[in-house]
Amino acid sequence: MLVRIVKMKFQEEMVEQFLTNFNLHKYQIRNFPGCKFLELYRDLNDPTIFFTYSYWTEEEDLETYRNSELFRSVWTITKPLFSDKPEAWSVIKHESLS
Repeated sequence: MLVRIVKMKFQEEMVEQFLTNFNLHKYQIRNFPGCKFLELYRDLNDPTIFFTYSYWTEEEDLETYRNSELFRSVWTITKPLFSDKPEAWSVIKHESLS
C-alpha cells in the first residue's frame, strides 16, 4: 500500500474556496480506482496549511489518478490558491498501531 501525503499552504482569503472545491470532489477522489482512504487535515497553528493523506493500492493507481481528468479539474482550481509551493511525499506504511 502506498501512502500519499501532500502539504498545501493557501492564501488566507482562498482557504474557503479550497474547502469548497475539496468538498465537491472528495468522494470522487476517494472512489477513484485504487484509492482506499482519504483524509484532510488542517494545521493546528496555521489555518492556511492543509495536508491530504490518501492510501493507494499501487503506485500505478496514484499515477492513473494524477493523469486523470478528475485530477486536472481539481488541480486547475486548487493551484492558483496556493501561497507557497505544495510538497508531496509517497511513502510505504511501515507500521501501524491502533
